[in-house]
This record gives sequence, C-alpha cells and structure tokens, in this order.
Amino acid sequence: MNAPSILILYTGGTIGMVENHETHALEAFDWEHLCDSVPELDQFHFRIDAVTLGKPIDSSEMTPEDWILMARTIEENYDHYDGFVLLHGTDTMAYTASFLSFILEGLSKPVIITGSQLPIGQLRTDGKENLLTSIEIAAARHPDGTAMVPEVCIFFENELMRGNRTTKINSEGFSAFRSYNFAPLAVAGIHIDYNTREILYPERRNDIACYNILRRCNGGMRKEGLNVHYNYDNHIAILTLFPGISEEVVRSVARADGLRALVLQTFGSGNAPRKQWLIDILGELKAKGVIVVNTSQCEFGTVEMGRYGTSLQLLQEGVINGYDATLECVVTKLMFLLGNGCSTEEVRQLMSVSIAGEINVR
Repeated sequence: MNAPSILILYTGGTIGMVENHETHALEAFDWEHLCDSVPELDQFHFRIDAVTLGKPIDSSEMTPEDWILMARTIEENYDHYDGFVLLHGTDTMAYTASFLSFILEGLSKPVIITGSQLPIGQLRTDGKENLLTSIEIAAARHPDGTAMVPEVCIFFENELMRGNRTTKINSEGFSAFRSYNFAPLAVAGIHIDYNTREILYPERRNDIACYNILRRCNGGMRKEGLNVHYNYDNHIAILTLFPGISEEVVRSVARADGLRALVLQTFGSGNAPRKQWLIDILGELKAKGVIVVNTSQCEFGTVEMGRYGTSLQLLQEGVINGYDATLECVVTKLMFLLGNGCSTEEVRQLMSVSIAGEINVR
C-alpha cells in the first residue's frame, strides 16, 4: 500500500534510439521497445507508468513549448505519483532542467532527468544504469515519507546534480555532464550516498519574495502544493566576447528587434575590454530597459564585478552580476522572469538572488 509510484516521461533522445540498418542513422522508437531492452524494470516492486510526450524528438529540436508540455504533464499527474523521471536527449538537457527548476514552484517531489550517450539497446550502453538509478532516486523517501530529493535534477554516470547547476561537457564520454560550482546531490556506487546538507528541501528555500512578485504581476493566487508558471519570453541574445571583437558586430546584436535581455559572456572574473564604444552600447541598452547579465567564459569560479577596473566599468553601466550561474541557467531564468510580467527593476533584483539554488551570492 505504501510502495512508491513513478511516472516516466519519454521525450526521445539517444536513450530511446535504434540504428537503421540501411542508413546507419539513429532513429527514435517507442517506449514499449525501450522497456523490452530493460527487463530489470520488473525487479522494482512498485508502480512504474510511462507516457510519451508527442513524437519523440532529438533534444536539439527542443523548444520552450516542449518544456511547457513537460511541466503540464507533471502538474496533471502530480497527485498520483511520488516521483517523475524524464528521459531526454543530452544536448539541451541542462536547459530543460534549469527551466523546469524555476517554473515548478513548490515542488516537493523528485523530477529526475536522464538520458544516455549510447542507445539503450546497444551492448555497452550507459542508458540502463542511468534509467534504473534515476527511478530508484525518484522513489527514495525519508522514514517520514517525504522525498529524499525534492528537486529538478540531472542524473548521469553515477552523479545526481542540481538541474540548474549542470552543463554538458562531453559529447564522447559517458561522464557527459558536470556541476562545476556545486557539489553533487548524490553519488551512486554500491550504495547511493545522498548529500542531504545540500539538497534543497522546502524549508531551506528562499523563493517566497520571487514568487510573490510574480503573483502580483500576474494577478494570481497561490494554491497549496505545486504551482506551475507557464509564461516565458525568449527575446534574449547571447554575446561572447573575444579579443578583437568589432563594434559593428556588437551593435548588430544590441539592436536586434524585440531584444529584452543580453547575456554577456566575458573573460575571467567578469572582465571586458575598456572600449568607449562598448560602454556607449551598454548605456544605450540600459536606457532602453534591456537587461544585461555578466557571465564568465570560465566554467569554475564566479563573476566578481568591480574586482578589476575592466569589470567595474560594466557595473557602472548597470550590468547585472551573474555570479557562478551556468549559461543555461541564466538564459532560462531570464525567460522565466521576463515572461511573467516583472518590471525591469524586478528582473534585475531577482537575477541577483537565488530562487531555486542556482547561484551562490557573495
């Protein structure tokens, strides 16, 4: 009677692919065939159901509308299952995990996203272990019945990582993901060792102010339990600086129609060249209400605005500190905040605080 129940959401990706013997291309096949490749699923003594979200797609085809479908499916089934496992292609998995971590307010059940580098039917596949361990983690509970990991996470190659702290680093090896600036939430060996000091349990969250702002903007009321925010705005650009970048290129990005936010990937701890034309462009963006967020091209470490003069100039032009956030996190957090009616000042404020454990603010 008390056995957990898990819903698997299948979107596609390499884990569910099979090789076409004529073209040698990988093509999607259905969930039933995937189950046939993993007979070990029968050894779980609890309920496991599965749903395929539309036609299986490669994750490079993923859009925010697909994320919304995932969130809606979780919301519709939230009261009927103890945890969710989302099977997803690896290329954009970190974007999906980050976006879901923001829009699933009040989440108290695991949403574990996983996939594989080799199709699950191949001899040396990593898909079996990733799938089976993700299900086990999604079903794990404390003695009082609460979820062991009530977060949106990515599980890959023996590590459970916070979804909005994770990025893909390898297209060849099985260790395809890494959480550079945050410790794993669990490590799977002979046993699954949970890092309970870092898991974001409901009582540890500091997101009340954020979601109160969103409700005020949208005129909505909070209900008990899960609240899903479906709006988003994708009028965002990413600009990566490099030595010798031209004024014309930067201006062309800054003048894009409908631009609401610019993610500026700078050097080191958040530094940019001291070019007057760059300062002028940032000033123009600020005057138009376009939000600019400073992120580092370095994977480890954090942006420290004002540490050097080359970043102090950005701070003086209203550029927001991205701290140690991943690129995937910054992009999806901006989509989330911009899409929910926040003013420019409110977005600036909320980009500088942790909503779902996505940044460390010094």
